This record gives sequence, C-alpha cells and structure tokens, in this order.
Amino acid sequence: MTLAPADLWPWATLAAIGAFHGLNPAMGWLFAVALGLHRGSRRVLFLSLGPIALGHALAAALAVAAVLSIGASLDQAVLRRLMGIVLVAWAIWHALYGHRRRVGIGMQTGLSGLALWSFLMAGAHGAGLMLVPVMLPLCAPGAPGATAIPGDVVVPALTGLGVHTLAMLAVIASVAILVYQWVGLAFLRRGWINFDALWTAALGGSGVFLALTSA
Repeated sequence: MTLAPADLWPWATLAAIGAFHGLNPAMGWLFAVALGLHRGSRRVLFLSLGPIALGHALAAALAVAAVLSIGASLDQAVLRRLMGIVLVAWAIWHALYGHRRRVGIGMQTGLSGLALWSFLMAGAHGAGLMLVPVMLPLCAPGAPGATAIPGDVVVPALTGLGVHTLAMLAVIASVAILVYQWVGLAFLRRGWINFDALWTAALGGSGVFLALTSA
C-alpha cells in the first residue's frame, strides 16, 4: 500500500524536529565533543551518543505519555487549547529563565550519568512538548471519559518517538564527529546560530499553532 503525502507529513515533521533537536548544542552534541576531547578518545564520543539519545527519548516519551493520558479524558479541542497555552507559557519561561537553569555535569561522568543529564536537559527545555502538535493528530486518543491511553495509540506514539529519536541521533553523531575531527569548538564563538532564541520561537510557535487549530 502506498502512503499519500498527507499520511507521510507527520513522520517527516517528527524527523525534522529530531534533526532540529540534534543541531542544538544543549541537547548533547557539544557535551559529546567535549567529553571526547577531554578524554582524548573518539570512541568515548561515540559511546556518549547512546545515553544522550536514550535520555532525550525518555524525556520526550514522558511528556507525550502525559499529554495522551490527559487527552483520554478531554475533548480534543479542549486538549489542543490547553496544550497551546502550556507551550506558550513554557516558551515565555524559557526566554526569561531558561539560560539560568543549566544542568551541570562533570567530565568524569559515566554513561548512566550522561543519560540522566540528557533526560533533565530535554525535560527542562520542553523538548517532548514540542512534539505534541504532531503527536496529537497522529495518535488521537480515544473517546473522552477513558481512564488510560488506548492500546491503538501506543504503536503510533512509540513509532513517532522512534522516528524522532533516530533523526536526532543521526544529526548529533554527524555534527559531533564533524566538530571533533575537523572543525573544532572555536567556531562556536564566531559563527554558531542562537539556538536559545530559535528554541523559544519553536515552543511559542507550536503553542500558537495548537491554539489556532483547536476549533
């Protein structure tokens, strides 16, 4: 069976968001490079990618599961308006206070510590919430009044998270090895884009989109 473009756009969007997350230094590639340089090992750089992706995926899964659980007992239009407000509020918080709430971790951390750091960073940045505008129509919880996420929602939710995480991991790996092997970290001082501003705009834009399409 051939999928129509309308069927493909949610998956392409989830992959694009994953790539965007992967480009953000705060989501892990910068730490992977720094860890590899600190220990003088490309192998350490590659080993760090798994825990970073795992922590990010767990944070996103927790956010999506929470939204879908709430959606099981709410009308879809109400849920979309509610999540739109949450996303805009999170964008405002991130713009005002996000730069003051950096999650610190040392260069001696192990793989479990790295996964925890990635989980906390993704959660603090609202990475999982950014997936909500795509996940809601893709998963569409069951009728209002249910008490749990319907079984037919789990597969598309997990598939969507998988697509997102694989795209993020591919971009993080590509950028990390490029910076580690050839570019170096000095370019961040002279040419890297302001991802804090882009991130805030993406959160706010996602919230406004949900609010405007909730009718």
